[in-house]
Amino acid sequence: MSENSSDIRETISGFREEIDQIDSRLLEIFNRRASLALEIGRIKKTLDLPVYDPSREKRIFDRMKGDNPGPLDNGAVVRLFERVIDESRRLERIMTHPEDNSGKE
Repeated sequence: MSENSSDIRETISGFREEIDQIDSRLLEIFNRRASLALEIGRIKKTLDLPVYDPSREKRIFDRMKGDNPGPLDNGAVVRLFERVIDESRRLERIMTHPEDNSGKE
């Protein structure tokens, strides 16, 4: 191997810095997505629509799998989006039924 351990540590450090920047952008994106979900939740509450829309979730998963270039496999992509959607749904429920969520995270 032509690189010495100092060069390897610098390479790893550079990758980690980029990951930290991406994580910060993801946090911003997740929070923006959650804000939009809350707005949708308010509209659903006004129209007396259910929080859970399985057909919408299926469309999201199908679209994400279709757009997935890898290296994550489609199962990983679905699991990640399931979690994001679960949190959005949780926020919608808190907003629409705050009495059911007092003292809960």
